[in-house]
Amino acid sequence: MAPHTDPSRQDGGRRARATAVPPLVREVVRAYLSLTDAAAPGLVQGLYLTGSVALDDFVRPRGDIDFVAVSAVPPSPGETAALQRAHARLAARVRRPFFEGPYVTWDQLADDPSDAAPGPYAHRGGLLPAVGHGRQPATWQVLSRYGVTMRGPDARDLTVDTSPGELALWARDSLVRYWRPWWERGSRPLGQEGLACLGARAVAWGVLGVSRAHLALTRGEVASKTAAGEYARTAFGPAWHRIVDECLRVRRGEGRGRYATPVGRRTDALAFVNMVIENALARS
Repeated sequence: MAPHTDPSRQDGGRRARATAVPPLVREVVRAYLSLTDAAAPGLVQGLYLTGSVALDDFVRPRGDIDFVAVSAVPPSPGETAALQRAHARLAARVRRPFFEGPYVTWDQLADDPSDAAPGPYAHRGGLLPAVGHGRQPATWQVLSRYGVTMRGPDARDLTVDTSPGELALWARDSLVRYWRPWWERGSRPLGQEGLACLGARAVAWGVLGVSRAHLALTRGEVASKTAAGEYARTAFGPAWHRIVDECLRVRRGEGRGRYATPVGRRTDALAFVNMVIENALARS
C-alpha cells in the first residue's frame, strides 16, 4: 500500500526551521534500520524522528530519541516477535538514549490517532506488542510539522490528521487523567511520587510537562519542553519565574540550583503544577 501524500503541500509554513540531527542520533538510526531490515525485511517503509530531536531540544545524556515507524499494514505476530528481537539487540548495542516510538500504518496517519488500533510500541529498550501509546494528536502534529525524515516520503508531504480540536481534547485529557493524579501522588510527601519529587528531574518533568499541555490547549501547538518553559514564564508571570527557571536549568544541565533545599523546590513545583492544571481546565 502506498503512503498517503498530498502533492499540493509544499511547505505552507509547516517547517519553520531545518533540524540538524546529532551524530549520536544518526548512529542509533543506522543501527536500528540495519537490525529491523534484517529481522523484518521490507516492513519499515517510513521512519521519522519526532519529539525533542524534531523540536531542536535533544539533550544528552538523558534525552530519548522518539520515532514513528510506518508500514503498509500492521506487523504480523511473527514480524512483531522479530521486531522485539531487533529492539533488544539495539538496546544491547546502545543502552542510552532509548529509541522509542510506535509502529503505525500510512492509513492510520491519515486518520484520527484516537481511532488507531493498538500496535507495537518501542519503550525503554524493549517492544510492547499491542498498546495505544504514541498514537496521539501530539505525535501526529509534531510529525506533520517538524518530523525529520530518515526513510520514506518527506514528512512535509504526508497526509497526517492534524485537526486542532483533537489536539485540544488530548491536552485536556492529559491534564485530567495524567497530570492531576501525578500532582496528587506527588503531594503525599512520604509517598513514592512525593519522594521522587525531591529529585530535580521529577520536578522538571512535572513543571515543563503541564506547561506543554497548557500551551497545546490554549494555542493549538505542540512545543518542546524548553519552549514550554519559556512560554510559562510569559503566561504565568514573575511569581512563578523561580521554579520555571530552575526547571529550565535542570533541563539544560546548566549552572547552580535556585533552591536551598529539595523540599522547597518540590513545594513550589507542586504548587505550579496545580495552578497550571486549574488555569487550563477553567479555560476549556
